[in-house]
Amino acid sequence: MDTRSFIPDASEEQALSTMMAWRVREFGPPEIMKFERVPRPEPGPGEVLVKVKAAGVGPWDGWIRAGKSALPQPLPLTLGSDLSGEIVAMGPDVPELAVGDQVYGVTNPQFVGAYAEYAVASAGMVSTKPTSLTHVEAASVPVVAVTAWQALFDHAQLKAAQTVLIQGAAGNVGSYAVQLARHAGVQTVATISTADISAVRDLGANTVIDYRTQRFEKKVKDVDAVIDLVGGETQDRSFQVLRRGGKLISAVSRPDQDIAKRYGVEAAFFLVNVTSQYLTKIGRLIDDGKLRTNVGAVLPLADAREAHLMLERVRPQPKGKIVLDVGVS
Repeated sequence: MDTRSFIPDASEEQALSTMMAWRVREFGPPEIMKFERVPRPEPGPGEVLVKVKAAGVGPWDGWIRAGKSALPQPLPLTLGSDLSGEIVAMGPDVPELAVGDQVYGVTNPQFVGAYAEYAVASAGMVSTKPTSLTHVEAASVPVVAVTAWQALFDHAQLKAAQTVLIQGAAGNVGSYAVQLARHAGVQTVATISTADISAVRDLGANTVIDYRTQRFEKKVKDVDAVIDLVGGETQDRSFQVLRRGGKLISAVSRPDQDIAKRYGVEAAFFLVNVTSQYLTKIGRLIDDGKLRTNVGAVLPLADAREAHLMLERVRPQPKGKIVLDVGVS
């Protein structure tokens, strides 16, 4: 579609001091999103200003828009956290980055500000963009890849030769979890639907279970950890497959501690903490050919509302990450 009509004319002077961004002034459905001209932000101490080349779209963006975020979100706000782009200005106290650096990462701990032509980002939450990726590909990576890493290694504390059950292994976080587990020598059992069997095997899963036709608790037992990316009844049933002393780690909802005690296991929910250190490690694995990205749909920035309709399944939801290409008009 022709998106130029979304972007109002601006004088040269105004264009230098302002930008287009997707704003939320009240919480609600995608229809409340407004594409507006707003002042261009300035970086403060420990921050950089990024000319955004691409911004990732994730479920958490929909939760923030709807007022369902686990984090406090004062209004009005600019949506978006994942980004890739070029540093064009820097605040004080940013020793390891420079103007002109191509970076990827997230904006800030509130996960807002990236659906825009320019975004301020915390310097400690971005890193040099993997050289093997385009900006669109790089913007698909940060939150989901770091979530997978932290679930497997920081929270489940998995080591080589141990076994993990990944619930929802074909999703954006799950596909990274399968690849990272394989790279670390962790044996992986993956629950998926029939259509995703070959793709998840190709990512490195040792065992795949079609959750539509098989009960995973009848196929698996005594695993060291479960990475829960589904929640609900699936999470509750997952306790049955853990060995005593095992760990259930969820990125979606808080596990029932009474059930955990009954099975003699640990169970925890966590919020991802994206930092430069994790992004650097993940970027190295990507450039070494050990991690693959999966971009499912690319839309111009002006079509961010369409992306949120995909999140809400009002439009068909792609397999893979939704990314906004800010360079498209």
